Amino acid sequence: MAVSKYSDSLQNKCVVITGGASGIGLATSIRFAEEGSIVTILDNNKDSLHRTLKEYPAIKHGVVVDVSNPNEVKDAFEEIDSLMHGVDVLIANAGISVRSKFIDITPEQWKKVLGINLDGIFYTAQEAAKRMLSQGSGVILMTASTNGVVGHPFYADYNASKAGVNLLARTMALELAPTIRVNTVCPGYVLTPMQIAEYTPEMLEQVNENIPLKRHALPEEVAGLYAFLASAEAAYITGQHIPIDGGELA
Repeated sequence: MAVSKYSDSLQNKCVVITGGASGIGLATSIRFAEEGSIVTILDNNKDSLHRTLKEYPAIKHGVVVDVSNPNEVKDAFEEIDSLMHGVDVLIANAGISVRSKFIDITPEQWKKVLGINLDGIFYTAQEAAKRMLSQGSGVILMTASTNGVVGHPFYADYNASKAGVNLLARTMALELAPTIRVNTVCPGYVLTPMQIAEYTPEMLEQVNENIPLKRHALPEEVAGLYAFLASAEAAYITGQHIPIDGGELA
């Protein structure tokens, strides 16, 4: 059987994944480690990060960082410089959501959600891009959401942050081409710990009824899309926001 010339394109690539100790980030970290990449995860939860490194020794490195703090991000990437020989792929995934009515969102909540979901992606992407431009290549992928494409009630701050991520990525793709490819992944409903914490079993079932494929995505399915987009097989894809939503947007 013929083997694709792209099959080992992630082997030994230096990959940084934010929010890498849980949910989509953890599944993606495991997937890239399985692909033979050298993975460093960034996470603000020290206990989760250390537990992840202990349970999954193929994930090589971890750095505790609050991505909404530009000074911490700068320090984290300087530490990454000592851990890996460059940054080939950044997956800017760290994010939070808080279910609340628009009228009830406090300034503190607004700043926190936008600070992690949008500012954090900007800070980490900028640090990665500097290194990628210097080395002459790179891929930046960001976790956005179908919430950044169409409106969803009770998540005004989250929706605004994810819409910002989509347009940030497209602007970066134009400025950084042809050296760096930039895309966003837009998951719909994914069965993550964050989702389970916000929704009752009855709410989850109600959501499933409105999805053509009648279920939530698994984090591993989103990780598979990230692996494809980072690989040489996606070499002509940039400036796109790519839904993975079971047909919801259709």
